[in-house]
Amino acid sequence: MIKIGDNIILEHKYSDSFEQYKCKLVERKGNDLYIDYPVNLKTNRTVFLLEGTPLKANFVTESGSHYSFTTEVKGRIKLNIPMVILSYPGKDHLIKIQRRQYVRVETSVDVAVHSAKGEFAPFTTVTDDISAGGAALLIDKKSNLKQNMEVECWFVLPMQNGEYEYRKFLGKVVRIIEGQTHMNKASVQFFDSSGTDRQMLLRFCFERQLEMKKKGLPV
Repeated sequence: MIKIGDNIILEHKYSDSFEQYKCKLVERKGNDLYIDYPVNLKTNRTVFLLEGTPLKANFVTESGSHYSFTTEVKGRIKLNIPMVILSYPGKDHLIKIQRRQYVRVETSVDVAVHSAKGEFAPFTTVTDDISAGGAALLIDKKSNLKQNMEVECWFVLPMQNGEYEYRKFLGKVVRIIEGQTHMNKASVQFFDSSGTDRQMLLRFCFERQLEMKKKGLPV
């Protein structure tokens, strides 16, 4: 299920808060996972985890399915690079996360929308909110975008490290929400995206959520 090269988001819970770290699976031996040193999503600094530290791990498969499992730090080792060893409970103990459980954040992200079947002219807009499972797009009331249309969405994701990620997601318009102003909202559900793209979007949502918490904004 989990493979070499997969990105992993680790959650370390405290009594009243938690931190999230990003890392990559470098090697696997039986039920031991060897990851590169995790980086704190909030500070972008390397984290040194003590042996026995309990964690929750999240990863996305190539098919776009999102799974989580409980783990703990078993130790550290240096081979080609310094690595942390995590326990792996096996695929029978993985928890599949449904799309509705993805972190959804209210944020404006630039997006170019194309029709998968040539049903409307391409246009650019921004999101009202976004998650690893879908997004709400602001559209003009006169837009030709309709329910059940398949779309290609090209997102520009401003990451915490100052870089921009350009990612394409295929999706379906599940509903059009009438707005009180001159704009409506199109709710798009993603499908058929690579695990890497979905993991990047998941990371973006985590980073944006942490940034909002830091500023004291509701999430």
